Amino acid sequence: MADDRRFLGPPRLTPLAAILTAAGGEADGDRERIFEGVAPLDSATPSQVSYCEGRAYKDALVQTAAGLVLVAPDLAEFVPASSIAVICRDTALAFGRVAALFHPAPTPSGQIHPSAVIHPDAIIGAGTEIGASAVIGAGAEIGRNCRIGPLVLIGEKVVLGDDCVIHSHCSVTHAVLGRGVVLHPGARIGQEGFGFNTTADGRFVTAPQLGSVRLGDAVEVGANSCVDRGALGETVLGAGSRIDNLVQIGHNVRTGRGCVLVSQVGVSGSTTLGDFVMAGGQAGLTGHLKIGSKVRIGAQAGVMNDVPPGLEVLGSPAAPKKEAIRAMLVLKRLGSDSRPAARQKPE
Repeated sequence: MADDRRFLGPPRLTPLAAILTAAGGEADGDRERIFEGVAPLDSATPSQVSYCEGRAYKDALVQTAAGLVLVAPDLAEFVPASSIAVICRDTALAFGRVAALFHPAPTPSGQIHPSAVIHPDAIIGAGTEIGASAVIGAGAEIGRNCRIGPLVLIGEKVVLGDDCVIHSHCSVTHAVLGRGVVLHPGARIGQEGFGFNTTADGRFVTAPQLGSVRLGDAVEVGANSCVDRGALGETVLGAGSRIDNLVQIGHNVRTGRGCVLVSQVGVSGSTTLGDFVMAGGQAGLTGHLKIGSKVRIGAQAGVMNDVPPGLEVLGSPAAPKKEAIRAMLVLKRLGSDSRPAARQKPE
């Protein structure tokens, strides 16, 4: 099914030469030939660009009417003669870059909506766009060319670097954001962490949360995800990290560069992640752990102990991949070998 163009806007005409540069590939053909969009293999037209992710899509590749296809070397022979084959080492990466030619991110308008409430002490950088009913607190510093959507709260003394995008219904308090940070709708940054103590008679006494949040350059936080401020000190997300939707980051968590936390991951307070850690959906990490750089945590894993760098862990409680798979196989065999005892016939 073709994309609904009402959400895409008018086509941005792009020549073959620009597509080849973005894709990092080469192909025969008129460098001035114009293309007008991207589409899936099964619905693309001769004026559109598509790509083939792998052999699972070979049948669609053979039948495609796309004018240009980004394809891996081992699938180039299946591109129809009517299509230009652009051979790429990483077709998904190349397609992402090419798609951005046709649909670049919106640029800030520089307009401030009349209903926005901006404290006189706030500093707003040149070119920044502020949407309807947004609230900017006292002493806040907003960088240049930011986009702040409708109904956003930027709290007192919050700092946003240049080129940040804060989508609708986000709240940002007690935080310093680097350049190019993106917060998707409903993200919550800098609220109190889950900190309390229990009295002898079972009552809860909230412990003041006095710290802050620091998001490095180019961090992205997904819709309805939460990053709590530190109890003392900072909660830190390292530069380039990507947080999916519905992720919980507890107080004083610190991640390194380029970490990826997928939907519904929860990281408890004071846990530290090295660079380029990846955690699959619904993984849970208990507090005060040290997770080494380049660790990969499987979906729904329960991590209860420190993990050394470079390890891949699965299961709950999480264990190294080979060990976890071996344990799963043993349990499966035990289950299949457990047959109910035969009933004796009554005499």
